[in-house]
Amino acid sequence: MTNPLALCCFLLCAHAVRLTAGYLTVSTEPLAPVVIGDTVTLKCNFRTDGNLREIVWFRVAEGGSAKQKIFTYDAMYNTSYSHMEDNRRREDLIYQSTVRLPEVQMEDDGLYECHVGIYDRRSRDKVILASGSIVLTVIVPPKSISVVAANSPTPFSRYEAQNFTLVCIVAGAKPAPTVYFKRDGELIDVVPTPQSSPSGGEQKRPTGQEKGQGRIRAGLQRSPVLTSRDLDDTKLQKSLSPLEEEGKLARLGQDGPEQGQEQSSKSETLPTTEVIPETVVSREFPRWVQSSDPLYYFQHRQRAAGDGTTEVRAMLTWSLNPQLDNEALFSCEVNHPALSMPMQAEVTLAAPRGPKLFMSPSKAKVGDTVRITVQGFQLGPSATEVFPEPMFTWTRVGGRLLDGREKHDGRELVLERVPAELNGSMFRCTAQNPLGSTDTHTRLIVFNNPRLKKPFIATDTAVTCRSVTLTPMLLLLSFTCELT
Repeated sequence: MTNPLALCCFLLCAHAVRLTAGYLTVSTEPLAPVVIGDTVTLKCNFRTDGNLREIVWFRVAEGGSAKQKIFTYDAMYNTSYSHMEDNRRREDLIYQSTVRLPEVQMEDDGLYECHVGIYDRRSRDKVILASGSIVLTVIVPPKSISVVAANSPTPFSRYEAQNFTLVCIVAGAKPAPTVYFKRDGELIDVVPTPQSSPSGGEQKRPTGQEKGQGRIRAGLQRSPVLTSRDLDDTKLQKSLSPLEEEGKLARLGQDGPEQGQEQSSKSETLPTTEVIPETVVSREFPRWVQSSDPLYYFQHRQRAAGDGTTEVRAMLTWSLNPQLDNEALFSCEVNHPALSMPMQAEVTLAAPRGPKLFMSPSKAKVGDTVRITVQGFQLGPSATEVFPEPMFTWTRVGGRLLDGREKHDGRELVLERVPAELNGSMFRCTAQNPLGSTDTHTRLIVFNNPRLKKPFIATDTAVTCRSVTLTPMLLLLSFTCELT
């Protein structure tokens, strides 16, 4: 059985050894994310009852395999404690070492370590070491934000519905920002797609208060695209509404299989006669019905840049309705911890309204190179520019272009060395985007060029000598020739 007296002596000796050996504890204060360009102070607190030997700060790089010394304090050669604070409590010394990093940059992001050494009381030559670490996170606000139209430019179609996609590009941010869309100032409720990234940056969902104020509704009802064929394209056939379609399907289901089989048998026995109209105008264009309450689909993608930042591409897709979406204001907004307020970019959907054409030179002469360029548009009171970017197609009314082509695509039409035969020709410029199409005409007037010599026209010639005159005073040989 253990002797209580021996156990007490052992504990007293251990306590005495602890007191003589000294102790050292090191702690660091965590840092909140720091915006690039700000100044940050690293703080290291340590407590000891011994004598300080040194303080060394390291920046850990390459995943911990390398350390860069950024600050050193050696108590043997420094007698000033201006950068440290001490306080005695029960013969304990409490120190705080600070390191100031001005205007932090992306390369300052990472792990920092504070190493402290004190002298052992039992042996002056022995040093007790302890360390603590701090993680510095440098965040970067987005450098740029822009909204573009996917697959632009694209033509306008009045015969079938087409999807339209807005792409919001946010570059230069760390970490990835949160991106969401608004229409006319109201948050759009979206349907996320499987391709959307699950990390930060997804479409923000509206709060209850925003729902009460009235949000863009996008329920589970899909935009119907109904097709029907009409023998006369000039007569619009009325399509059934979705509710009428559902009622019709329900009535068919209530008839039962027996009634359906009876009707099919009757249709097989009775002869049918197809009525063929005398004139068929068009049967190739499907009819389509637009929904005033479309579904908005949201996709989110991230791509890491070489400088440590992230590029985010957020995509909003819906079935375009030119009657309702024309002049609609869409905005892409970004939330980021480095921003005090959201960052946004806005675009207004608008159909082109008559491009303004400029001809150079204004008075073209035969042989000149004429350029007809689109300079702008006749904009409405609320639109500032045409978005999305239109397509431009040039044609010549009643004939082909100068190079023999039927049409030319681009903002500029170049006619090289125009001949006199083009005088009075009418050229049409068609501008179109998914919201609409418009035509503008301009007439080319070609003037004579006095610098150009009239070309010699070679024809079959006959030489006829009219007379030959000989005088005794002067020998004169005269030939009078006529070209016929």
